[in-house]
Formats: sequence, C-alpha cells, structure tokens
Amino acid sequence: MLPQLPQLTLITGGAASGKSAYAEALAEAWHPVRLYIATAEARDSEMKAKIAAHRARRGAGWEVVEAPLDLAPALARVAPGRVVLVDCATMWLSNRIERRQQPGPAFEALLEALHGCAAPVIVVTNELGLGVVPASASARAFRQVHGEMNQRLAAEAGLVVAVMSGLPLVLKGRLPEGGP
Repeated sequence: MLPQLPQLTLITGGAASGKSAYAEALAEAWHPVRLYIATAEARDSEMKAKIAAHRARRGAGWEVVEAPLDLAPALARVAPGRVVLVDCATMWLSNRIERRQQPGPAFEALLEALHGCAAPVIVVTNELGLGVVPASASARAFRQVHGEMNQRLAAEAGLVVAVMSGLPLVLKGRLPEGGP
C-alpha cells in the first residue's frame, strides 16, 4: 500500500535549500503517476538553465503542465490517481504581481482548487521572511503579501515541511511512512 499524503502538503525553505528536490522525492515516493505544474517562465538564460536543471533532475515519469498565472484552472483539470507538485507558489505570486494582476481573488480561487483537486497536491514556496529587510517599498510589499500567502497555505495544509541545507524539518503534520 502506498503511503498517504494529505490533500495539501506545503514545502518551504530558502533559495537553493533543496526544497524542490525534496518535494520531487516526496512525490516519487508517493505515486508512480506524477504531474508537475510549473510556474516559472524562461525569460532569460539563467532561468532557462535553472528550468533545464530541474527537468534533468526529475527525469522521466513526470507529466508537465505550465501554469505561470492560472494555477486554479490547471488544478481543476487534474485526474485522480496521481500526485501533483506545484513548483512554486512564490514564482506564481511574482508573475501575477509583475503583470499588475491582483493576487487576492486568484489566491482564493487557488485555495478552493487545492481543496477540490482530485489528487493530493504538494506546493513548494520560498521562505522570504528570514532575510534582510528589503530596501525598496515594492520589495517589502511583496514580502508582506508573500508571507501572508504562505501563512494561509500552511494553515490549510495537513503537512508542512521546511527544508534547510537539503534536510527536512516537519513543522506540521507527519511524514508518510516510506517517504524520503
């Protein structure tokens, strides 16, 4: 029997902490049928290289859907019998704000879609609140909205894991038996 994941799992951590790799390993331990919903856009050579590295690390066995702005509709189309990995909520929020789209209504729709998804969902997000206070007002505003988003996601999640230096630290819930 496969280990059980809650409907929503949140994986958080700093930049380059290993959170995406950990989330992928958790999904791979849970189910052989995996859907990766990507929110990043390859706008420059650095991001193209990062996306390519993520793809190479995942290898075969992942269906990929790109949803840089519209996560809720992507989640609504998910069929049962798989696990979903959304990587990442930070990039999704950044994409929406960059295009001057109000994140509030879209976030409420996202929460509804996460609860109604036909498969368990693992959401990756960055932890931005541990660093230096940003110098610009717009960066401080983003950090605030992002922190509020993460708090709401964590409140809704059955499992919350912080990853630091590649090591998982369970903040809420319990890791399924047989996981990474």
